Amino acid sequence: MNETPEKPVAAKKAVAKKAVTKKATAKKAAPAEKAAAKKAVTKKAAGKSAPAKTATAKKTAAKKTTAKKTVAKKAATKKAAPAKKAPARKAESRAAMVRRAHEINDGLAELYPYAHPELDFGNPFELLVATVLSAQTTDLRVNQTTPRLFAVCPTPEDMAAMPPEELEELIRPTGFFRAKSKALLGLSAALRDRFGGEVPGRLEDLVTLPGVGRKTANVVLGNAFGVPGITVDTHFGRLARRFGWTTEQDAEKVEADVAAIFPESEWTMLSHRVVFHGRRVCHSRKPACGACAIAPLCPSYGEGETDPEKARKLLKYELGGQPGQRLKPPPDYPGQPAPPLAPPAAAS
Repeated sequence: MNETPEKPVAAKKAVAKKAVTKKATAKKAAPAEKAAAKKAVTKKAAGKSAPAKTATAKKTAAKKTTAKKTVAKKAATKKAAPAKKAPARKAESRAAMVRRAHEINDGLAELYPYAHPELDFGNPFELLVATVLSAQTTDLRVNQTTPRLFAVCPTPEDMAAMPPEELEELIRPTGFFRAKSKALLGLSAALRDRFGGEVPGRLEDLVTLPGVGRKTANVVLGNAFGVPGITVDTHFGRLARRFGWTTEQDAEKVEADVAAIFPESEWTMLSHRVVFHGRRVCHSRKPACGACAIAPLCPSYGEGETDPEKARKLLKYELGGQPGQRLKPPPDYPGQPAPPLAPPAAAS
């Protein structure tokens, strides 16, 4: 009877002991689990921070690359930057421009008192033919070519009767000889058939002739008939724009603008003076600004060479100590006559 109650007591003690052991084991395991969990969290955090650090590094590298590109772009822009433009000129009234234009004409008259047409001719027909030939070549080359031409055909009738191939050979040195030959034959026949072999003295008649436009007509009228005319060739048009007399490119519009500035009595000589200046000083590519007598009046001063010594080396014809364009210049011409055309080299 006494042994029966001891069994439950012992069992209870064993269970209690087991529970204490289990609890102690659990307590011991808890720190390990916590350490493992903490380790996992730390590892996870480290994994997250790695991409963040990589992204930051990438952003920093991108910024540096952009900065380098910006510096390089600025340097390239600085190298390629064009030269500074001259400051814009002040607006000029019409009255001031006209006054300045007349002062330029007066200055050119003092500089070129001997200005003249630079084509050799003895009568209106010769001047007409020479002017047609002067297209796309120099007056010098025309003057070297016409002596032989006029020796063979001195009149419109003679020229109209010339075989085309013979006329072409005579005018070959002036270039574009086939087109020019066709024009000369046409205008000679028209003079013979419609004007009695005489060159007409009216603009409206002259411009009906083959190869004759306003420029050619004005040259003939002004220099063979004494009728005022403005000759707008490439030199005149260029200088008229540089002087601020016009902004037009079309020859007829340039002529109209300049005609409104000057009286008719000045038109022919104005043309000679401006063309003289364009050929000798105010060149197309490199004007001799530093050697220009009218530089203070020119709104385009500085487009060319401004150093006086360098500019003087750019002067041409009599101003540069070189022969002129005419083989037979006027008596008051201060330069040397042009040389005749050299004979062709003999075939060996």
